[in-house]
Amino acid sequence: MIGIISAMPEEILALLESLQNKKSFKKGMRTYYSGNLFDKNVVLVFSRWGKVASATTVTQLINDFNIDEIIFTGVGGSVDEEINIGDIVIGKKLFQHDMNAHPILPTFEIPLLGKTYFKTNKKYRKQLQIASSKFLDKYNQYISDKEQKKFLINNPKIIIDDIASGDQFITNEKQINYIKTHLPSVTCVEMEGAAVAQVCFEYSIPFSIIRTISDKANNNSHIDFPAFAKEIASKYALGILRYYLV
Repeated sequence: MIGIISAMPEEILALLESLQNKKSFKKGMRTYYSGNLFDKNVVLVFSRWGKVASATTVTQLINDFNIDEIIFTGVGGSVDEEINIGDIVIGKKLFQHDMNAHPILPTFEIPLLGKTYFKTNKKYRKQLQIASSKFLDKYNQYISDKEQKKFLINNPKIIIDDIASGDQFITNEKQINYIKTHLPSVTCVEMEGAAVAQVCFEYSIPFSIIRTISDKANNNSHIDFPAFAKEIASKYALGILRYYLV
């Protein structure tokens, strides 16, 4: 069974609408939806924002369902000038940019684990890349010209690179410069992925993450996140996972 998580309900709305034989399970202020998605057994849940909320959700998911794989999907902010709105970032390494136990431990190192990052599953990462390519080939079947113009999307591309998570909304150059100086391989920022990756590492569950770039993480961040999540990111998740799960 595959667990699919997002931080906002809008980000998996299209998946939830496509879920067959739907059953719901409520626990810890979360609703877990199980059923069949493109003939695969899945559980869908939105975690709410932040590392604590997402870690709590994925732990519950692993303990209450027979989970073989976890996929996190949703929006993210670009900290790379070459990565634009509508691009797809498939995470490779997940860092917690706000983890700092210095001088007891090196900056970014997770206490007791001796790790500064968590890797996603290489096999599934490649499969997500193939699925994303197929989605982009059929892009106009999912995202209309009107929607592309509304959100300033132009020729979206796929990036496989590192992601940094933290309980901060990255909105200014000072925050970006800190991340890029100390974690130069990071191209995308968000608030949940590395926490979910840590839980999956500790439970030995394969983990993957897909982020749809909604904005440049700087002073120009003005996107209507719920609207982008519902009209764009949700459809990205549906299109990519359609090809991934078949």
